[in-house]
Amino acid sequence: MRSNNPVLTQLPEKDGFAGYGSAQTDRPMTVDDVVTKTGITLAVIVAFAVANFGIALAGRPDIATILTFVGAIGGFITVLVHAFGKKFGSRTVTLIYAAFEGLFVGGFSLILSGWMVGGANAGAMISQAILGTVGVFLGMLFVYKTGAVRVTPRFNRILTGAIVGVAVMALGNLVLFLFTGLSPLRDGGPLAIIFGVVCIILAALSFLQDFDLADRLVRTGAPSQMAWGVALGLAVTLVWLYTEILRLLSYANRD
Repeated sequence: MRSNNPVLTQLPEKDGFAGYGSAQTDRPMTVDDVVTKTGITLAVIVAFAVANFGIALAGRPDIATILTFVGAIGGFITVLVHAFGKKFGSRTVTLIYAAFEGLFVGGFSLILSGWMVGGANAGAMISQAILGTVGVFLGMLFVYKTGAVRVTPRFNRILTGAIVGVAVMALGNLVLFLFTGLSPLRDGGPLAIIFGVVCIILAALSFLQDFDLADRLVRTGAPSQMAWGVALGLAVTLVWLYTEILRLLSYANRD
């Protein structure tokens, strides 16, 4: 019987995941594989974020800003390659994404926290955003493990539709800003705060999809290399959640 998971439905029923690289000889994936690969991916993100931090604090905020935009564009392109290029489980794609996203996260944190313009609470804001992200991650892991919220096909459809809707609104807001200078969803006003809270809720719920995917792959004997695909998905959700929490904190800390 086919799984409802979009990744698993691509896999042959009797060929032992033969369509994915060295699946015929690779050992089955375990939870430890997911933890290890995710840890490596996050370590790369942190390393590149710190590097971009260092460049800015060393007196070259111009270079750090350029690297931030390179990271944002590169990370977006890498995710598209991962999603549509049948690169699920590719260690190379996952680590390239982590490098790009690290540059983006480092620069984004500096800019949004106000560090580049002398924000006194920059360090505290970044620390709070990190703690908030970890807290939400652990909370959603508890929710998934206890079965308080079940990941069903209907849940996936609703959540995916909501995320697409938010993405369209964010794109429309960007276009409005480029042509008029107005940014109602990101200007710190009431509408921006509501939009930020909605994004945080959706990012938190996305963890349930990530956990469910990992659980399904482990139970169906997927090859261990596919843990890299799970790691990338978790990294994308973690970065999205962190940036939205930091953005919301920046609204609260405005003079």
